[in-house]
Amino acid sequence: MSTPIWFKDVPLAAGNARGAGSLIAHLGIELLEAGPDYLKGRMPVDARTVQPAGVLHGGASVALAETLASWAATFVVDPAQHYCVGLEINANHTRAVRDGDVIGTARALHLGRRTQVWEVLIHDDAGRLACVSRVTMAVLDGANPYL
Repeated sequence: MSTPIWFKDVPLAAGNARGAGSLIAHLGIELLEAGPDYLKGRMPVDARTVQPAGVLHGGASVALAETLASWAATFVVDPAQHYCVGLEINANHTRAVRDGDVIGTARALHLGRRTQVWEVLIHDDAGRLACVSRVTMAVLDGANPYL
């Protein structure tokens, strides 16, 4: 088992509540689970998240990836000392998804003093890879204004 990377216990319920009234809630994104070195979340594939052709919109996948990486980055640092903001994101869409849910799993590739790099793998309900994303976060000084 991996050594936990989190600063303290991961407050999934607080993270979900904090997303109310934002894009996160509008897209139906929900934090599900935190393991010792990963954060997992879900997003429905429905009228809010599909493109006109009826498949998951790439932008919705990117929103899920950035949400998971942003929360994960936030949960790694001491919120009294630091907060994290996104610097860069990319995504490769590998499979069309028409219905059900997609599950994203964020894992740290690099946890530095000033930057973090996260990989987010998004799978469909059958466990097939739908998107691979990499998110770079900046670690800034100061108390977290988002919590």
